[in-house]
Amino acid sequence: MPEQFDAQWLRLREPADHAARAASLLPPLQARLPTHRPVRIVDLGAGAGSNLRYLAPRLTGKQSWLMVDHDPGLLALAVNTENLPRGVVARPHIQDLSQWPLPLDEADLVTASALLDLVTDDWLRRLAESCAAAQLPALLALNYDGRVQLAPEHPLDSDVIEAVNAHQHGPKAMGQALGPGATEASHAYFSALGYEVRTQSSTWQLDGHQQALQGALMSGWHEAACAQQPSRRQDFNAWLEARLAMTDASVITVGHQDILALP
Repeated sequence: MPEQFDAQWLRLREPADHAARAASLLPPLQARLPTHRPVRIVDLGAGAGSNLRYLAPRLTGKQSWLMVDHDPGLLALAVNTENLPRGVVARPHIQDLSQWPLPLDEADLVTASALLDLVTDDWLRRLAESCAAAQLPALLALNYDGRVQLAPEHPLDSDVIEAVNAHQHGPKAMGQALGPGATEASHAYFSALGYEVRTQSSTWQLDGHQQALQGALMSGWHEAACAQQPSRRQDFNAWLEARLAMTDASVITVGHQDILALP
């Protein structure tokens, strides 16, 4: 079964995602896109449309988006015309991303956000090869890279993050996930196919103004750590209780990377 994402979690993380994105990658991307007609963009794992809401206003000209996801409920939110910028049209395409081929035939740009750490090495290789076959640029944003800093510190922080990162590498819906290795693998596969690959940090910086997001993030990490090391549930329960009690004063850094691959 494909990975399921709660709409509330996606709403909570969207402002942090948008604030973290690497805007410096957009001018070289814009220079490769057509100007004489609407740009055709395929958004893989589109979810509720956060990637479109970030990227569409920052690209010039008219755009036609194909929003690809397995969840029709999230896609309905993504293509709601009330949420679309002027000059942008969006169509839903319901598909499990593990099923090939992906609908890239008429694209000018392939994009995804917070996806690559969930996919397998083989899936990413096939994506790079599919893009190269059509000479498509790819903008692949917000790939978790395993870097986490928490302040104030708790004695169990490193144990929890170590367990979380191990869980990230574990089996997901598609199989063994790339987890924090997704950026390195992307660079290797696209570069081997002759692409110019640019990588920029898109790191989350969370503070006491984002207590709800912190709470959801800590709860998710707790769940992953317990799944990875069930024997330490009692320790991890104590860690979660302590971290939830300090969200008003916490400063949390979560490392992500944005990747631009240009043919």
